[in-house]
Amino acid sequence: MNTQLQKSFKVLLIGDSCTDRYVYGEVKRLNPEAPVPILNYKRTEIRQGMCWNVYNNLLAFGVEVYMLTNEEKIVKTRYIEEKTNQQILRLDEEVSLEPMSYEIPDEKYDAIVISDYDKGFITTEKLFHIVYNAKCPVFIDSKKQNLPTYNCYIKINDIEYQKLKGSYDNLIVTRGSAGAEYDGILYPGEKVNVYDVVGAGDTFLSALVYGYLKYGRMEEAIPIANKASAIAVSHPGTYVLIEKDVKQLFN
Repeated sequence: MNTQLQKSFKVLLIGDSCTDRYVYGEVKRLNPEAPVPILNYKRTEIRQGMCWNVYNNLLAFGVEVYMLTNEEKIVKTRYIEEKTNQQILRLDEEVSLEPMSYEIPDEKYDAIVISDYDKGFITTEKLFHIVYNAKCPVFIDSKKQNLPTYNCYIKINDIEYQKLKGSYDNLIVTRGSAGAEYDGILYPGEKVNVYDVVGAGDTFLSALVYGYLKYGRMEEAIPIANKASAIAVSHPGTYVLIEKDVKQLFN
């Protein structure tokens, strides 16, 4: 591991998780029964998505992670034309998630990370309770429109920002290839060939948390997060940073 990652941080991660299935095939013709392509099956890949993706990317930075997530199984299946990486269809198998009933472990953490896809595991009341009782920095990535306004950092994308209710001064707004904005300053994104945007927000969040814990300043954490998400979109499917990627972030 990179010598620049010597210090190990301890993080509590809370959020919704799923299984990502990628069904790859080849399209040679259209279906004569309907105007849709016929996908000739090649292979299936299984990866861990949503909160699990944040977990795995935090591990890539050498972070010690304790995770609380749903026991119910959510599966997202993407049908993809292999040569072009064109997604033909996404099939979601979702169930109602039981609200989080776990007690927050009474341990000392360097940060709490909330990866909330708003599937029901984290209620609004629980979210606010966690933030207001936290004794360490809290980082939130949430699909909810009503979020805490202080005692935390909120990572949100441009579309979610437009729907957000209330006034906030604790937002990190990701703007795709343009980069990310915080406190009125736009931190430019990395120029790369975009292959797949699946999971890029999770990668950004993980790198943002580590960068903040390492340097103590959001101004230094955001450029690292931008670089990490650029690496993620350069690969197909749900991508987890590897040692080479992490070294690249700090060179």
